[in-house]
Parts: sequence; structure tokens; C-alpha cells
Amino acid sequence: MGQTPVITLNNGVTIPQIGYGVFQIPEAETASAVTTALQAGYRSIDTAAIYHNESGVGAALKAAGVPRDELFVTTKVWNTDQGYDETLRAFDASLARLELDRLDLYLIHWPTPKRGRFPDTWRALETLLADGRVRAIGVSNFLPEHLRAVAGLGGTVPAVNQIELHPQLQQREAQAANAELGVATEAWSPLAQAGVLGDPAITRIATAHDRTAAQVVLRWHVQQGRIVIPKSVTPARIRENLAIFDFELTADEIAAIDALECDGRTGPHPDHFNS
Repeated sequence: MGQTPVITLNNGVTIPQIGYGVFQIPEAETASAVTTALQAGYRSIDTAAIYHNESGVGAALKAAGVPRDELFVTTKVWNTDQGYDETLRAFDASLARLELDRLDLYLIHWPTPKRGRFPDTWRALETLLADGRVRAIGVSNFLPEHLRAVAGLGGTVPAVNQIELHPQLQQREAQAANAELGVATEAWSPLAQAGVLGDPAITRIATAHDRTAAQVVLRWHVQQGRIVIPKSVTPARIRENLAIFDFELTADEIAAIDALECDGRTGPHPDHFNS
């Protein structure tokens, strides 16, 4: 995995601590963006069926020539595909678009509690894991009560819970539940879609370290043991986002960023999102 540190998941599988997210990248631009990320040194790529760009990811991976065992590829089952049989079909479709014969991580994208189908969806993920078609399974956007419901099924405990997490939305209860159950926390929208980069506390720290604001926020994440998947289509920023492992924030600097919490959610609330 190059110079990027790895996190060991609860089943022994390792994942690079920083990956490249492709949310909101149009299909036509995805292959080029992922190629740039791979050239910069990223080896973890995060996509989802609902992003409608799995084919672009697959094309880039195929053309890159990077050995498959050096790559970590994540995708997610969408809400309308939840259910046991539906999830198995959705997985096959995602795998075909990615042009892969196995996945590294497959996630339930949202709990959609009103649908009440995530227990059956989870059973499908366990089948895929047992069949060796995916190396690890997990969830995304699960609040503590949703996560405990999955853990309470008596089978596999999720390896990862990917949640919106950034200085203005730190989801401390969710992080605590993840830690309690041995589930790795992965932050999507780790920069709040750039919404925190102009904050005076962050810019002051960036100046002190001669770094960008984005590098400071990503460093804040990784120093606390989280996995992060920043997204950019700008080549210079793609490279900068990966260059965060040669400096360290002080305890006071971490505390200053911690103090920015304001329940600043940029995406839907998991209890209410059932599309």
C-alpha cells in the first residue's frame, strides 16, 4: 500500500487509512480522476452503485496495471436494492461494472429504517463474505441503534461504519459505538465539502505548519485513527490530500479543531432518509 498507513479491520483485513472517494464525479470524468489518484499513490478507491460511476472506476483500475492485491475497492448497495436476493443481484451488477472478480469492502449504503430491510441485506453480505466474493463487509450512515441492531443479529460484526464526519459534525456517539463494537470509523465528506477550510482556527494551524487547510483537517482525522476518503478532481489537490503523513498536529491544535463541532450535517439524517 505504499507510504499510506493501513488500518487493520476486525477480521484482520487491512485498508489504507486514506482513500480516494468518487462521490459526485460524473461518469465521463471518473476514469481520468481515478487514474490521477492511482498515479499519485492512492490504492483505496471508494464508490457506490448510486454514484453511477462504477464503470469509470473499473476502466481506470483495468488500465492502470496496478496489481490487484495492491488495490482496495469499496462499493455500496443502494436503498432500493436492499433485501436478500435483491442485494445479491446488486452485488453482481456492481462487480460487472467494476470489471472485478471480487470486492474488498461492500457496504449497506443507508440503514433506511422505515424500510426495515437491512437485516436481510446484512444476511446477503454475510453470504458474499462466506463465499469469498468480498473480503470485508460493513455499513454506512448507521447510527448507534442501527449498528447495534446489526451486531445483535448474532452473526458478523460490521468491519466498517462509513459516516459523515468532519470538524463541524463529529458524531461522537456514533464513534463511541463503533469503538465499543470493534468497528472502524470511516469519514465521508471529511472536509465538509470544503465548508470548514476557511475557518480561522484551521487556517491558523495550516499557516503554522506551512500546509493547506485540507491537509490539516485530514491530518486531524488520521491522528485520531479514522479512515478518510477525500474527493477532488483537481490533480494538485488529489496529490496534496495524500501528503499528510510527514507532519503532526499538537494536542492543542487537535483540541482547537475538536471545538468546531456544531452539528453541521451536510447530508441527510439517517433516521429520515428512506429514498
